[in-house]
Amino acid sequence: MDLKLGFIGVGNMGEALVKGLISSKAAVPSQIRVSARRPERVAELAKLYGVRGGLSGQVVRESEVIVLAVKPQILDQVLRSISPDLSRDKLIISVAAGVPIAAIERRLQPAAPTAGLESAPAKPAPWRIVRAMPNTPATVGAGATAIAMGEHATEEDLATAKTIFDSVGLTVVLEESQLDAVTGLSGSGPAYIFLIIEALSDAGVKVGLSRRASMQLAAQTVLGSAKLLIESGQHPGMLKDGVTSPGGTAIAGLHTLEAGGLRNVLMNAVEAATRRSRELGEEFLRKP
Repeated sequence: MDLKLGFIGVGNMGEALVKGLISSKAAVPSQIRVSARRPERVAELAKLYGVRGGLSGQVVRESEVIVLAVKPQILDQVLRSISPDLSRDKLIISVAAGVPIAAIERRLQPAAPTAGLESAPAKPAPWRIVRAMPNTPATVGAGATAIAMGEHATEEDLATAKTIFDSVGLTVVLEESQLDAVTGLSGSGPAYIFLIIEALSDAGVKVGLSRRASMQLAAQTVLGSAKLLIESGQHPGMLKDGVTSPGGTAIAGLHTLEAGGLRNVLMNAVEAATRRSRELGEEFLRKP
C-alpha cells in the first residue's frame, strides 16, 4: 500500500492498527502520521514505531487516508476541528462505534450559502467514507472487523480499508445497515467471552483447582476451541458432538447449560447490544 496514512487518535485501537500495519509490512513507518490530544502520547508512538507525529491539522493535510480512531463521544468535536484541513480527495475511515456515515458527512459539509446570492456555488465533490467496527482483540493481532462503504467510496477505497484491518485480524465486508449487529456480536463479544472465562475459572476454583491453573486452563480452552473451529471449518454442533460421549461428563455439563438457558441469554445479550448501538447512532444523527 503506497499511501500516506494519518491516525487521528492513537489509543489502544489506533496503536493496534499502527503496530499491525508495520508488523505485517502493509506499510512502513514513514507512511504513517499520528495525532493525539496528549503530545507525550504522540512522542511515545513516534519513538516506539518510528512514525511521524504532529498536530491533527498537520496530520490531516499530509495524509491521503485519514483514520478516525477516536471514541464516538468525542468524534463530533474531532470532526469540527479537522474540517478546515480536510479536503475531499482524501479517504476517511471511521472506527467510532455506532456513528453512521451520514452523521459524519453532515458534520463535514460546508455551511449553507448566504441567502440572496445570484447563483449557487458549484457542487463540491462527495466525501469518500468507510466505516469500520473492529474489536479489542485487534490489539493482539486477533481482531474481528466489519467494514462498510459509504455511498461515494470506491472499490479501491474498500481495498485500502481492508488492507488496514487485515493487518490486525479477520475483516469482512458488509452493508452499513448490518454494523449495529456486528457491534452487538463481535464488537461487544469480547466482554461476553471474558465473563465466560471468569465464570469457568471460578468454577475450577470451586471444584478444587488453584486460581492460576483454573484461569490458564479456562482461557486456553476458549482459545483452542475457537482455533479448532476456524481451522477445521466444521459446524460448532459437530465439534460439540465430538466432545460428548454417551453418559459422559460433557453431556452432563451441557444438560446443565441448556437448563440454565445459556443460548437464550447469549442471544438476548447480542440483541440488546445491537439495539443499544442503533440507539446511539440515532442519537448522534439527532445532534445539531
